[in-house]
Amino acid sequence: MATAEEIIRDIQTLSTVDRVRVIDNVIRSTIKPDPDIEKIWVHECEARWNTFEKNGEIPIPYEEVMKKYRDVEYENPLNSEF
Repeated sequence: MATAEEIIRDIQTLSTVDRVRVIDNVIRSTIKPDPDIEKIWVHECEARWNTFEKNGEIPIPYEEVMKKYRDVEYENPLNSEF
């Protein structure tokens, strides 16, 4: 098996596109998305899109959304069916 130094040296010879592919693969295999956050964002994105289509309202900033979901009194959408 190649050492990390050998792999890095080999990667440096690749095209930019291939290096990005390697980086993407390494990141995806190392850092797994948090399923709870993914579900929250799917719910939030659908709600934002539906609101925008309905009446063109301005999207809510990320910080405000996350505060809403962190609020203990807020009903967590993960506890309900989508």
